[in-house]
Amino acid sequence: MQRPLARPMTRGGGSLGGKLVRLLTLVGVGGAIAITLLLIGVITPSFNQLENRAVHGHVERMQAALAEYASKVESAVRDYGDWTASYDYMARPSAAFERDSFSTLAMANLGVEGMAYVAPDGRVVVARWRDQASGAERPEMRGQLIAMIGRVPFARVLAGRSSGRFYARLGDVVAAVGVAQIRRSDGTGAPRGHVLMARVISSQRLSELLQLDARIDPAARGDSAVVGRRARAVDIAVPIRGADGHAVAAARFSVPRAVSNLGRRMVLLAVAGSTMLLLIVLMVLRRAIARLVLAPLRRVEAHMQRVRVSGSLTLLDEEGARSDEIASLGRSFNAMLRQLKDLREQIEIQSFALGRSESAVAVMHNVRNALNPISTILSQGIAQAPPVERGMLDRAVAELARGDVSPERREKLAAFVAAGLEAQVQARDAMRSELVVGREAMAHVLDIIGQQQAQAHERPPLDACDVTEIIARNATIARYSEGVSIAFTFPATPAPVLASRVILSQVIGNLFGNAAEAIAATGRDHGSIIVAIEQTGERTTIRINDDGEGFDADTAATLFQRGFSTRAHKSGGLGLHWCANSMVAMGGALHLHSRGRGLGAEAVLTLASVPADALATAA
Repeated sequence: MQRPLARPMTRGGGSLGGKLVRLLTLVGVGGAIAITLLLIGVITPSFNQLENRAVHGHVERMQAALAEYASKVESAVRDYGDWTASYDYMARPSAAFERDSFSTLAMANLGVEGMAYVAPDGRVVVARWRDQASGAERPEMRGQLIAMIGRVPFARVLAGRSSGRFYARLGDVVAAVGVAQIRRSDGTGAPRGHVLMARVISSQRLSELLQLDARIDPAARGDSAVVGRRARAVDIAVPIRGADGHAVAAARFSVPRAVSNLGRRMVLLAVAGSTMLLLIVLMVLRRAIARLVLAPLRRVEAHMQRVRVSGSLTLLDEEGARSDEIASLGRSFNAMLRQLKDLREQIEIQSFALGRSESAVAVMHNVRNALNPISTILSQGIAQAPPVERGMLDRAVAELARGDVSPERREKLAAFVAAGLEAQVQARDAMRSELVVGREAMAHVLDIIGQQQAQAHERPPLDACDVTEIIARNATIARYSEGVSIAFTFPATPAPVLASRVILSQVIGNLFGNAAEAIAATGRDHGSIIVAIEQTGERTTIRINDDGEGFDADTAATLFQRGFSTRAHKSGGLGLHWCANSMVAMGGALHLHSRGRGLGAEAVLTLASVPADALATAA
């Protein structure tokens, strides 16, 4: 009866193809997610930083425009302040001066809307305000101007100078106000009060200054710039500061988020491109696996089913162009079929002679009996030592070369030589095995050496430490070194950095020692070392300035060479070479600068910053 066929290789989820499809799908999804996160983590922060810099530039540009606008008013009022006619007018006010130099036409020529003369006791001698469009006087704005003058702290605005400027809010308008002391044209004479000029800054004027759409918001009161981000634009409000330093209004404008939008588009394009490329690669891999692996396996499986059903050991058609593992599998399968065919023919011959039931047992029994003595002979031969020495083999070979040896003797000598050669072959094999063992031991030793070298080049352990404390401790030691009195100046605020406390202390101590030697080399008995610490973001910069002898620009390139010194008498010490290497090993850097010989020097150290709470935890 024909037995049913074995279940063929399925195409569903339990097959090799289904597993490969799921694996490739998981790899594709995981790769796409990883690439997306990587691109977002790399590109987005960079473009955000560029946008922040652009916003900061816009803020500075607005502040510069406001300052320039007010400086023009200050320049105009300074001419009226340093004017002998104004000086005489404050002593004896006259209608002629007001008619000639204080008219609305004169104010229009100056480009101001408001103007006033104020006595030293704060009394307003005269004040006017003209309409910007018609040129006519506006009494209500004149009242606003006088009220504002009563609130102006002139000492704060002038700050010891002859003129100053600020912004003021007059009703619903904002104006740049310039103020100057009234003196003679040559600057002599006790000031006889102040003269003020006010120029309204409108949204239109501000837009013309910046070349973009801007507006004045008199209701804003914040003293800091405010940045608001929308999907496509950034809204910026820059405070317009008054005489007391607080904001009286704000300049508002919007700039498009071109940089961040470009970053988002780049992220999307990069994600889309990388995902598409990954999908194409996965599709090509899937098709290649299906054609090069799964299809040949199905062909082998189908042939095995035909052999099983028919009982005919026909060979599988080999693909002559292939030379990979699949082709090797086909050749091995055909070799197995040939062996099975040969064995089946032998069994059929023996079955015909001896009987179907006993022929197979007899064949296996004979094979086993034939293998046992061969195994015993090989085992004994391997365990035995060489039977003869080399000299005995040479003599046996020489005797075989003679022609007068009897056949019996010749047979014995041949057997002896054969046994000796076999012993030599075994000795060579043993020697080869020992060499293999020695090679493996040598590889292990080299691996240990490699691990030791890797451990020897590891970076020093770093932890959070207060660089201010390290500077203070080393300053105490170096204060009176080299026979000179050193005045140290350094901040008292803690500055936590990531470094090796011992190594950083050695570096700073060495730099202090070099600075003290540089001061002593000038011939003075005293000097100063000033240390400044600046923490910006994730980096901390330590600047050590001294007023010593300094060095020339052509010497800077050789300062960090091993054993180099700017002073011929110096010897020993850690050296700038070690200091630079130690800073690099701690993830930092060391640079030296000088404006020239006799002008002092500056050492700049940079290290990674750590939060203040990390310093408390480490303590």
